Amino acid sequence: MIYKMNTVKHPHPIEVSVPGSKSITNRALLIAALSSGQSVLKGVLFSDDSRHFIQALIDLGFDVDVNEEDCIVSIVGCGGRIPCMGRKINEKYDAIVDVGSAGTAARFLAAFLGLSKGRYKMVSSEQMKKRPMKELLIALEELGASIEYEEEPYHFPFIIGNDNITKSKVTIDVDKSSQFLSAFLITSVLFEEDLEINVAGSHGMAYVNMTIAMMEQFGVKVNRKSEVGNKYEIASSSSYEPREYDIEPDLSAACYFYGMSPLLNVSSKVYGVHFDSLQGDIRFINVLEGMGCSAKEEKDGIVVYPPADGVISGGKWDLSTFSDQTLTLAAIAPFANSAVEITGVEHIRYQECDRIEAIVDNLSKLGIDCSEANGTITINPGEIKPGEIETYDDHRVAMSFSLIGLVSEGIVILNPMCCRKTFENYFTVLENSVY
Repeated sequence: MIYKMNTVKHPHPIEVSVPGSKSITNRALLIAALSSGQSVLKGVLFSDDSRHFIQALIDLGFDVDVNEEDCIVSIVGCGGRIPCMGRKINEKYDAIVDVGSAGTAARFLAAFLGLSKGRYKMVSSEQMKKRPMKELLIALEELGASIEYEEEPYHFPFIIGNDNITKSKVTIDVDKSSQFLSAFLITSVLFEEDLEINVAGSHGMAYVNMTIAMMEQFGVKVNRKSEVGNKYEIASSSSYEPREYDIEPDLSAACYFYGMSPLLNVSSKVYGVHFDSLQGDIRFINVLEGMGCSAKEEKDGIVVYPPADGVISGGKWDLSTFSDQTLTLAAIAPFANSAVEITGVEHIRYQECDRIEAIVDNLSKLGIDCSEANGTITINPGEIKPGEIETYDDHRVAMSFSLIGLVSEGIVILNPMCCRKTFENYFTVLENSVY
């Protein structure tokens, strides 16, 4: 399947709603399952990733009520207990959990099951089999988890469980994914003693801060024991309180529409987005401001305005704390008045695809001078020529490179429906918003 982009002939102000945050949805699902009682989550993102997470909870025996039309999920938590434990489906395990290509579900549920009694088989898509899990799984093994790898060591599929957590101190390396740390933070309520988490690396701390803020919203306090944020403690008495919880709009999705503002020279409002967001991607608005845009918060959302003189400025930006926007910035960069340099994003090689390679290859095919050295991507302005965008089955490649097709003729997106992972009707929303 392909999607042939049409350039926008008559640009007009954009006003759009986007789905709920993937990051917040996934954290809320696990926290609700770990609480004692019923939580009602509102504004839930429904996508391939979140559906895999929800189905996994159902397969583990949780009482889950799903209302996709109203974006509501109700979950009855069991205070850290897995309901299906002991209900063997065969001699080897209690349940089968399929995480698909959902990296967050893969890391969070592996920690949950690796710290829980019973045996659980975890399977995934071929794409997820290639993504980093080793650092998390090694840490779980050190804490007493039994993991039987059915193919490659430290990759899906495997059987996992824990008869007895043997320690209350763990060290986790986050250089390839901050989700490893978030997984241990959220599941810290499973430990019978105070938990100490020591952290190597500093990648993705904005997502860790989101995790800590949400834990506190559900009643669990995380103590930072170091000024540099590399040690955390959670008391053994900690437990999550069930509650009604409103999920913010997804800022990663919102940023595509904010990125359209300078390209189309129009204002762009995304409803429900505010500067006090839990999501680190809010900082992408600062990048757009550095490129000449301006932004204003209104009661119903933030509006981004294009540069007053219509000129998009180049520059150098460190996206280490909001790296999902690397692709968005890369799509805008060819239209700037000077080179754009993106730093701090070496880790995006290990996401749904090698995103650095995806940027360099796709822009080069479109005639843009683009290179990468030592983790810094440099994109020079130039004239876009017609071409096909290889998405590598990566939702963010498909959505971000669609921005180029709004202003340049002959852009074709291959496999556009890979965006179902997080924003299944993206291209419909795009058409309704800009054409």
